[in-house]
Amino acid sequence: MTPFPTNSYDIIVVGTGHAGCEAAAAAARLGCRVAAVTFQRAHVGRLSCNPAIGGLAKGHLVKELDALGGLMGRVADAATVQFRRLNTRKGLAVQSSRAQVDIHRYPEAMARALDAIEGLDILEAEVAGVRTEGGRVVGVDLADGRTLSARAVILTTGTFLGGLLHRGEEQTKGGRIGDGAAHALADSLRDLGLPLTRLKTGTVPRLDGRTVPWDRFPAQEDLAHGRFSHQAERPPRLPRITCHLAYTNERVHELVQAHAHRSPMFTGTIQGQGARYCPSIEDKVVRFPDRDRHLLFLEPEGLDTHRVYVNGLSTSMPTDVQDGMVRSVEGLEDVQILEYGYAVEYDAIDPRVLGPDLQHKELPGLFFAGQVNGTSGYEEAAVQGFVAGVSAARQEPFVLGRHQAYIGVLVDDLVHRGVGGEPYRMFTSRAEHRLLLREDNADVRLMEVGRGLHLVDDGTWAAHVARLEARERAQVALEGLQLTPRTQTLAIVKAAGWTPITKEMRGTEWLRRPDVSYLAMAEHFDLPTLAPEVAEAFEIEVKYAGYIERARRRARVLQRMEGVALPTDLPWNELPAVSTEVRERLAAYVPATLGDASRIPGVTPAAVDAIAGWVARQQS
Repeated sequence: MTPFPTNSYDIIVVGTGHAGCEAAAAAARLGCRVAAVTFQRAHVGRLSCNPAIGGLAKGHLVKELDALGGLMGRVADAATVQFRRLNTRKGLAVQSSRAQVDIHRYPEAMARALDAIEGLDILEAEVAGVRTEGGRVVGVDLADGRTLSARAVILTTGTFLGGLLHRGEEQTKGGRIGDGAAHALADSLRDLGLPLTRLKTGTVPRLDGRTVPWDRFPAQEDLAHGRFSHQAERPPRLPRITCHLAYTNERVHELVQAHAHRSPMFTGTIQGQGARYCPSIEDKVVRFPDRDRHLLFLEPEGLDTHRVYVNGLSTSMPTDVQDGMVRSVEGLEDVQILEYGYAVEYDAIDPRVLGPDLQHKELPGLFFAGQVNGTSGYEEAAVQGFVAGVSAARQEPFVLGRHQAYIGVLVDDLVHRGVGGEPYRMFTSRAEHRLLLREDNADVRLMEVGRGLHLVDDGTWAAHVARLEARERAQVALEGLQLTPRTQTLAIVKAAGWTPITKEMRGTEWLRRPDVSYLAMAEHFDLPTLAPEVAEAFEIEVKYAGYIERARRRARVLQRMEGVALPTDLPWNELPAVSTEVRERLAAYVPATLGDASRIPGVTPAAVDAIAGWVARQQS
């Protein structure tokens, strides 16, 4: 039995996945003595599924977490082998970053970051139960009979709580391939009366990249200098890896249909609901029979491995069917499969039993973060871990508003709406203030908050202040720049390829033109030099100033509505000037405030205004 440094801590974090790492790091950096308990120390920060960080709306979460002082962004930058910007054909508010990261270097960098934090012990053990006294948490019981005491316990169990792996007719207890599951802990939570439900996620086959004819698949572009972190110093740049595109075809779909009766998804073996927006290939084929192909991404997992992740081919089909499916993809006829895909079914709680700090409302000291709260994705887990870790350490709720951050949207959705029977995934459409919550201004929105928590270091803060000052200088210079239809100005405009100038205007007005960029203007006029990412953020604020100000006014209105209470016995079916669908949604949800009503899917701003007027008349 390996001795522990101590058996008494301020905070115990159960699990060292993405939620656990952020929770333990934040709490320890805030001065607490923290124990992070994990099955295997070597698996700290492991990428259980795809080797990527970020994605649609998820990139926003990573940049917000970094601005607050979290670890994920800087660790991802240290392990990035490809970086992309998604949704570039759409509006700025919904553009997101995604990094392909080395599957070995990412957890290694995370482990180094945790090891450097004073007051944080990583313990290798199994937590079998939560200890309570007098109606609050006082520690945990370990499977080997030992106990650890603490004033707060943060459960970040991922898919390990009651985990069960499915591959065809095969079933194995575990949270992921090669690891065990936390069944005793699941039973302990049931004994405490916590409401648990079953959810499902899945993963894909891994191929031997040496058997893939790469020249037969289109390559994706790489944004060479993209990054998540706002740190002043950039980590050394790793060699780049190219990811490629592939497609399923009718042969793949026919094989899936012919063997659907062998999939645990359709036999009833899997009881848990999977993520609607990250379905298995068998789910795609059955739900979309008219589609003749589905997009796949061939993603090498790292610089020192030949494994290739087939993104888009999540499956729990038997291995012989997976063989046929993979080799029916054009170009993969002779590929070797190193690991077959599988589904994971696991226990999760109903997050509506939690407060905005992710602490159980009726059991003080017990926090939950990550997939155990019904979410999917590394990024959603990481930000929950940060919120729980900061709240537990400070012994007061750390709460971000929906107008401040996607993190605020995520937590508010979880604790007020729940997950609706399926894993919750963040989307930009979930944020009513998404024009204000862009990736480019995450530091402007949140770094002062992180600095106030003492989680943003001096160098990062100094770099942030320097960026703000540079933007201010650029704003003053643009306001002072007068452009007129003079011969000299016309020559500059012509040389730059801009639309001809016909009237006098200030530089800010000129920058609002769609064919003009700040960096291009700085080449021709006496303007301050800005780094490309700073110039982009500044340019967005100038070009979209009118829309942004309108969004800010709307945010202020919604903030005021948060405190406007609604009677619980309102006859919603009598609400005038709104559709029957809106009435039905209101009656089903029974919002407590106007703010709650505004967040119900399908309830428009006009409907909220109608509710406000109607309630005022009802109470007059």
